[in-house]
Amino acid sequence: MRLRKGLIPLAATVVLAGASGTAYGSASDSRGTADGIRSITPITTVYTYGQKVSAVAIEYGATVNPRTLDTATFSVTDTVYNFRFNPIEDLPKLADRTITHTYTNGSPGTRADHRSAPGRYVIVELDPADTGGSTVIVSKCPTFLCTVKVNPELPTRVVQRKDVHGQPGRGAGKGPVLARATPRESRPVTAKPVNQLVDEFTYGSFLSGGMVLPYHYHLPKNYQPGRKYPLMVVLPGHGMGWDGDNLGVQLAADIPATAWLQPRWTGTSEDVIVLAPQHQRVGGPAEADLLVKLLDQFAGQFAVDTHRVYATTVSYGSQLLWEAFAKRPDLFAGGLVTGGFPVNATQATAIAAAEVPVWITHGEHDHLLNVSGARNSTAALRQAYVTRGKTPEQAADLVRYTEYADAAFSLPDYHAAFGPTYEDASILRWLLHQAKP
Repeated sequence: MRLRKGLIPLAATVVLAGASGTAYGSASDSRGTADGIRSITPITTVYTYGQKVSAVAIEYGATVNPRTLDTATFSVTDTVYNFRFNPIEDLPKLADRTITHTYTNGSPGTRADHRSAPGRYVIVELDPADTGGSTVIVSKCPTFLCTVKVNPELPTRVVQRKDVHGQPGRGAGKGPVLARATPRESRPVTAKPVNQLVDEFTYGSFLSGGMVLPYHYHLPKNYQPGRKYPLMVVLPGHGMGWDGDNLGVQLAADIPATAWLQPRWTGTSEDVIVLAPQHQRVGGPAEADLLVKLLDQFAGQFAVDTHRVYATTVSYGSQLLWEAFAKRPDLFAGGLVTGGFPVNATQATAIAAAEVPVWITHGEHDHLLNVSGARNSTAALRQAYVTRGKTPEQAADLVRYTEYADAAFSLPDYHAAFGPTYEDASILRWLLHQAKP
């Protein structure tokens, strides 16, 4: 992902780039006693256009009585900042979040049924449609080609507006007060975030020829070395490349890495191994060479179905895909290019010779990479197939193209073609249906 020139002031970003982490500590109520709020944990979810605080878990000193809770017991505020649109100065600006569910739980995590389970934690779920709550911020911005990271100091704040009670004894009543209402006290988060799905990825690092390639990978929950699993390689945009300060942001900045773990996105319950490397932004040939070496090693280390290795991209990642497909077409069964750079003639010829199917998507009014590049790529690849004897219909089946009007984007960043692409499960299912002979 590249950002608009001039969107993020340099002076502001340099200050933030030095942040090393949140000084998480305990939270006590205004009386300073042993009861009251013990901790506040943010819970995050990756939505189409990136990770947001989706809930907070508020811990008390004893089991909470859920019958005394409602959506007015707490209020939550969070930043209005969104790295795609706002200057970094907007990061401290807070707005109210909409609370959708309030219930108890035995751990700082959400429940799919939104129903209370016995526990010391009150879970306050937040509406993902709110504009506030994004966790990704600018990391470093030496040029207008900025990079991003997950904010280590989330500005989310919580107010307890009603008394919170413990479980009652045998007699009737609400139960003892665990914490009195403090409607004028806004509390910061005090614990490390629980990042849903993102925390399930494992970090790795690949070194070759003096270059380091950081990556994260996810194995299915019931992974069995004796089985074979399709491998989805997710190549991020420019801003999610490694800059020394933003490890793992490629999982959180947008949906393509975590989508493959969720049947509601893919439309299938098939288990998939996901490999999400970052990159050094040194150009397609060198990075593609490093990528294919990593893939050879990774496929030998894990139970990868080598007939079903796929690559999906965001923006800058397309350069790696085109180069890797041309360099080692034997590795790949299919590709998905969203909002990407154009393929060149040599790459198109090599891809057509290997018959690697691809689906290209692009926004009609992409402000960073003109739609003509995607149209030309589609035409060049199809012509390469026709030159090799395929009919125009066969070529169109092997090289699919979708162009999105502005109305297809639920967030008005028309460069982010991954948005409407990933919201269409039929495209993701198409990719998973491809297989090498």
